[in-house]
Amino acid sequence: MATRCVKSKQGMIGALLLALGLTSADAAKPAGVVTPDKDAAAWVYRVQPGDNLFDLSAAYLIEGASWRELQRINKVADPLKLPPGSALRMPIRLLRREASVAQAVFVQGDVSLLRAPNPPTAVQSGAELRSGDVLRTGEQGSLTLRFVDGSRLLLAPRSDIAIEQLLIYGRSAVPAMQLRLRQGSADSKVQKSTQRPPDYELRTTHLNLGVRGTEFRVQLADNGTGTAAEVLEGSVAANALRVEAGYGVLAAAGDAAPRLAKLAAAPELAEVATRLERIPLTLNWPPTPGASAYRAQVYPAGDFERLLLDGRFASPRASWADLPDGRYTLRVRAIDALGLEGLAADAAFTLKARPEPPFSRAPSDGATIYGDQVELAWTKSLKAQNYRLQVATGNDFAAPLLDRADLNSTEQALNLPPGRYAWRLASIAAGPDQGPFGDAQQFTVKPIPPTPALAPPEIGDKELQFRWAAAPGVARYQLQWASDAEFKQLISEPQTTEPALLLPRPSAGTYYLRVKSADADGYAGPYGSAQVVEVPRSRWYWLLALGLLLLK
Repeated sequence: MATRCVKSKQGMIGALLLALGLTSADAAKPAGVVTPDKDAAAWVYRVQPGDNLFDLSAAYLIEGASWRELQRINKVADPLKLPPGSALRMPIRLLRREASVAQAVFVQGDVSLLRAPNPPTAVQSGAELRSGDVLRTGEQGSLTLRFVDGSRLLLAPRSDIAIEQLLIYGRSAVPAMQLRLRQGSADSKVQKSTQRPPDYELRTTHLNLGVRGTEFRVQLADNGTGTAAEVLEGSVAANALRVEAGYGVLAAAGDAAPRLAKLAAAPELAEVATRLERIPLTLNWPPTPGASAYRAQVYPAGDFERLLLDGRFASPRASWADLPDGRYTLRVRAIDALGLEGLAADAAFTLKARPEPPFSRAPSDGATIYGDQVELAWTKSLKAQNYRLQVATGNDFAAPLLDRADLNSTEQALNLPPGRYAWRLASIAAGPDQGPFGDAQQFTVKPIPPTPALAPPEIGDKELQFRWAAAPGVARYQLQWASDAEFKQLISEPQTTEPALLLPRPSAGTYYLRVKSADADGYAGPYGSAQVVEVPRSRWYWLLALGLLLLK
């Protein structure tokens, strides 16, 4: 009876210890001291029909590990009978580790691979990367890596990352990834999993970041003195801190501990242009309160694994030299005074800048053309099969006076009445593929100032009076007074604002006079026909001559 009581007490104690997660050895330790569970870090396997502990141990466990450990940990009664769909915990310490690889699923620009002892080589899309590889991106280079579990890492331009470890646990496809960012920045999107401990580690000189499944960014300061990390989804273990979504962490050399800060709000991008037709590419948005700078990136429409353009800008304006035509997404983040990048805002836009419009040659922008004949001319576009020309009054092309898309020369003559006009051109390539219109050029058509018709002169004793009909729009008149019909021997070139001119009477002889008018801008029309002016001798001359004859 006594023996049975003792055994009963031992069984109760064992059950209590098991419920508390303790062993009999733990019970013998001083109060408050508990041995850490060495099997807490485990991968959870979902049992399939036909599975048994013998086959699973052979497939997943390291050499020397026994199926009995799995039986003990999971309290399996019969190792040959496992209920399909049940959860089987396999401690990480027992899992066999095998080398794994990552794949470069997108490469943009200059991206190089350093794999000792080989010289650097260019990375191509589809390349497999392994432990020990170092990757570097150039000025506008970017790279997206995909790991065996579907996790992704996007390496931004001007960055350097070392792959320190790529492993998988047995046949589980559960990876263990250790990366070290040595320069620049990287965005990580780690597959969520409740079946494993955090086996995705990204390290810098200042921070060790471990995650179970989350989305976060890491940037190193340009001078290497600090690290900033921002969590967008889930949480990240950063040294001894737990950083939740919507917060960032900063660590620098000499800091006692990393600092936490809330991320800045996303910029407002509602005013970003949805269609752009010019290169260089320029995008503007309203300032974000508290922002000291901005990070702007361009991706193919909705595809955030293919970073095409990246830049840090001091003002809410991003500009890049070139980008192929297409549909894109602009992603912008405000950078606060601490250097943390805030939440992102996205805006869709379309770029259609090609084939590029030709340059106008004549008339120059703002020119005034006299007469009813206008000669438009432009440069030849190498990719254009023909051109589209629009001419409108003012600067309104909603209802143009002329709209032709069949022009294959670089000149076009038009007859236009007086007025203000604007014209613009687009190139049309094969397809037909019309590019954007170039900037509108303006010109004004004015009538040629009329040529005045001279009335016969009035010859007085001391003066000559000339008159002609006034014309509207004339600001002044210019005359030429000469002693020859070719006007090579000019006597004077008087000007007047009135339709009349008074000249001193010259000595007797034959003279020639012609006149032209000019408008307020100084443009003068042609000279009219020359008028021949016969100046007779003065009557005093005849009286003097008669007196001389009488004296003889």
